[in-house]
Amino acid sequence: MAKRVVIFNHKGGVSKTTSIYNIGWMLSKTHNVLVVDADPQCNLSSLILGENFEKYYLESSTKLHNIKDGVQVAFAGKPYPIEAVQCFSPERSPSLFLLAGHANLSEYDAALVYAQTSNNAIITLQNLPGALSELIRLTEEKYEIDYTLIDLNPGLSAINQNLFLASHAFIVPTNPDPFSVMAIDTLKNVLPKWVSWKKNAIQLFSDSAYPLLEGEPKFVGSLIQRFNVRNGRAARPYRDNIDEIKNKISSEFFEAISRAGMTLNQHEYSLNFVSERYCLGEIPDFQGLLPKSHQIGVPVYELLDAEIHETGTVLDDMKNNRERFKNKFESINEKLITLLTYA
Repeated sequence: MAKRVVIFNHKGGVSKTTSIYNIGWMLSKTHNVLVVDADPQCNLSSLILGENFEKYYLESSTKLHNIKDGVQVAFAGKPYPIEAVQCFSPERSPSLFLLAGHANLSEYDAALVYAQTSNNAIITLQNLPGALSELIRLTEEKYEIDYTLIDLNPGLSAINQNLFLASHAFIVPTNPDPFSVMAIDTLKNVLPKWVSWKKNAIQLFSDSAYPLLEGEPKFVGSLIQRFNVRNGRAARPYRDNIDEIKNKISSEFFEAISRAGMTLNQHEYSLNFVSERYCLGEIPDFQGLLPKSHQIGVPVYELLDAEIHETGTVLDDMKNNRERFKNKFESINEKLITLLTYA
């Protein structure tokens, strides 16, 4: 069974999509990985589809193979079962599979709200809460997926709640500013409420065609991203915010989600990870490597020397940065794989 990880923060601008792209690509070097784009902005789909993005949603052979059309039969009340969709894989990462997003996915949010608050009193809605999870499950089976990473939009919608609860684990992405600190305060209250709903509802929907995934998603760490580096460490304006985020995650946030059953057993977190205050990694700005990676359609650590298109000391500096990012994402994935054995 594939392990599903949702990377979620209701605050925007925390590079969650970029993280899924980089972590997923790195994981796909050794595993079959599904990335699910549940953000109507479809940035993850754009990153992976590249020049094929518009064509994907226009051509008859692919335009219905996305998350919205994948569950359309359930939300339209049609007498057909959900089926796995066809996924796109980048040429240079054939073990990475994209369950493409759709700009109109949020159209289903209102129906999902009714379904999740009706206490199963409305029979026609009973299959909706498990529909997205079923689509992912069938697609995981089709491609023999080991790990699934789910990208959500920044918000507290019913769809986000649904997909968060359809996961085995979750990562909280942040960036070092005061608004991320505020967002953690919101999440420590909202996420346990979501889990409380699931505990009460799982039996109500147990006889539906698409039951809810059992268990609570477990916290497997935070990410701190989008900051500049000076002399090998975060620049001074960011350091205090990084420290505050780590402190808040490892104290108030962790305590709140632990009471809701959303953490692993304490011994399943390594001592080093606990000492790092549950931070999977600190990822600075990609700077000059980013536009080059977008142009080629690969993560920054996958750029070949010839694809950097620089010479001399500029090339040397970019090669060194490329290796640093490669090492960072290798380290993040090593920690993540270990943690997910317990989730």
